[in-house]
Amino acid sequence: MSNDQVLAFETDCHLFDDCGFPAPSEWSFIFEPLFTIGSFEVNKPMALVFLSTFIIIGFFWAAFAKPKVVPGKLQLLAEVLYDFVRRGIAKETIGKKGEPYVPLLVSLFFFVWIMNIWAIIPFAQFPATSIIAYPAALALIVWCTYMYLTFKNNGLVGGIRNLCVPSGLPKGIYVILTPIEFISAVFIRPLTLTVRLFANMFAGHLLLLVFIIGTWYTMGTVVGTFYSATSLIMTLLLTVFEMFIQALQAYVFTVLTASYISQALEEAH
Repeated sequence: MSNDQVLAFETDCHLFDDCGFPAPSEWSFIFEPLFTIGSFEVNKPMALVFLSTFIIIGFFWAAFAKPKVVPGKLQLLAEVLYDFVRRGIAKETIGKKGEPYVPLLVSLFFFVWIMNIWAIIPFAQFPATSIIAYPAALALIVWCTYMYLTFKNNGLVGGIRNLCVPSGLPKGIYVILTPIEFISAVFIRPLTLTVRLFANMFAGHLLLLVFIIGTWYTMGTVVGTFYSATSLIMTLLLTVFEMFIQALQAYVFTVLTASYISQALEEAH
């Protein structure tokens, strides 16, 4: 929350008082350091990213450190979640060749999902993926994996053909299509992978902030309380909707990663 918004809450600023609506701004996404490790400053989004990493590692470590033939509740839950990505994404998108890449896809899915879901967790209330650096870093990992597998499986010439020269088309169209495919594979794909995740989480967080602040701001009178109740209902509805979007964006990001891996594993014609 921005300094203006904090001030509005502290001064009991409401609709019918002599103060304006403390709308979300760029300060809603800028945080002071929580603590410093040497010369490295850790702010709230960074802390949430680290916490997301520890949660994922801790959960799967606890579930599979001592696996049993008859799984306990934690192991059973972990197996169901792992199998959801393995069957529903890796196998459906890549096929039999996708088995070695299941750990990567599982890690991406749950990492993105947990970073998204912080938006509706009390005291956190901020999706780390609404800071574009984090989706960009994940997209860079995906892009590097995509390029590495493309050239590893097809060689230099075959890799370029795989990226830029779709098979089965009239030869004349390649003059136009090849540079378009090159730009799409090398530049557009990592960009869209980044922006899709960032923009959805950024917009969702802004919407929640508007109605949360609006719930407080419109309180103070009988009429204002009616507005406040309406804003509160919208906040609750948007929270439920955000839960769906958070899971969906994690799924989309992982499916697109699997589709790029699938294309990289295809033989160039």
